[in-house]
Amino acid sequence: MSNSRLIYVKKRSGVTVPFNQERITNAIYRAAVAVGGRDKIIAENLSNMVVEYLENNCREECAPHIEEIQDAVEKILIENRHAKVAKAFILYREEKAKRRMADSKFAAIASDNVPWQKIWYVLNWAVDHGLETIDKLNERIIKGEFSQIVHESETAYENDILTAADNINERADELKMVFVSGPSSSGKTTTTKKLEERLNAKGLKLVALNVDHYFYDLEMHPKDEFGDYDFETPQALDLEMINEHLVKLCKGEEVKIPFYDFKIGKRYLEHSSLKLAGNEILLIDSLHGLYPQLSKDISSENKFRVYIEPLLQMKGSDGKFIKWTDLRLIRRMLRDSVHRAYNPRQTLEHWHYVRSSEMRNIIPYQSSADYIINSGMPYEIPLYKARIFNEFVNWEKEYKNNPLREDAYERAYRVRNFLESCEALKDDSAVPHNSVLREFIGGSSYKY
Repeated sequence: MSNSRLIYVKKRSGVTVPFNQERITNAIYRAAVAVGGRDKIIAENLSNMVVEYLENNCREECAPHIEEIQDAVEKILIENRHAKVAKAFILYREEKAKRRMADSKFAAIASDNVPWQKIWYVLNWAVDHGLETIDKLNERIIKGEFSQIVHESETAYENDILTAADNINERADELKMVFVSGPSSSGKTTTTKKLEERLNAKGLKLVALNVDHYFYDLEMHPKDEFGDYDFETPQALDLEMINEHLVKLCKGEEVKIPFYDFKIGKRYLEHSSLKLAGNEILLIDSLHGLYPQLSKDISSENKFRVYIEPLLQMKGSDGKFIKWTDLRLIRRMLRDSVHRAYNPRQTLEHWHYVRSSEMRNIIPYQSSADYIINSGMPYEIPLYKARIFNEFVNWEKEYKNNPLREDAYERAYRVRNFLESCEALKDDSAVPHNSVLREFIGGSSYKY
């Protein structure tokens, strides 16, 4: 809509920022996608109605509060008989509100989303190895024990993979598929390769299924608030087709797998054939392997679900535990710069959106995993200090007092703070070429 009187929006913090109607359109479309709709024209028309309503009820300064805009979206959706979309929008709004509460210092910890038993095990391991704080990590590095720290960390990770493989092997007679899931940059690709090696050594035959080929055409994807296409949400995938194919494969039937061309953002149906032999198990590496709708018609007896996360248990100099999401943020920055020529600044600016999708579509389902693997390496922090610390220092300064980049500033400040107190190491020669960390810093013996 052109010539709109809406120029600014008041955020919850009280800061005024420029109004952007495309964010309303994207929010409506995302809600529609969540309930099976994919008509962008309808989303645009409804967005125009929201703007018109806001203008007709605008105060003199014509800078509505974000809550007023969301109220208007709900009103327009309901009045125009889009009840399902309205419900999806309302639920998403409530989830965001709960997360804001959870982020406050007065909130209780949501225990359902935290793998306490695994964390306790990892913390015990860290204490036993003198790696529960950055100060103790520094002490060992100064003593010349970096190679030893690498060996200890890699051994713990490999033992996790071996345990997962043993558990899968025990159920081999009934299993039809194994899912390896986890949030962005948790190390799924390397872990899947290592898990496959372990299972092959036990005599199991696995067949990989790449669910990325089930993406909808790019033009049908929902967008994030910056207008970028969102590949993080499970609704970007044709969940019904995936589930249908998994059921057929489980029955020993042949299916025609689609092919997705990422260069042009188009999916080609029935591209290649796939059928499982009686002794073969399907291996699926996916962000959304635990998402219920992906395999809703597959019996739990026929699937084994592995969840992977860098569950590092280490406190910074401020006495606070280093956040796993910050480790994954750095990992993704380094990986994208090495393999995808992607600017780390863009990763930082968009990370809050990645995190939001994880909190909605990945983290809530980790309790359904049959086994959790820890990919966190205490030794990765000094390597990051040497590689990217200065960038975080600059970002912290640049984004300070920028109302449009509050999240980027908070993350830059937090990462800069814990990296600053750590020893810096450029030499990564002690890191094995098949390490999960090589997936992000380069030099891996695996092909990605």
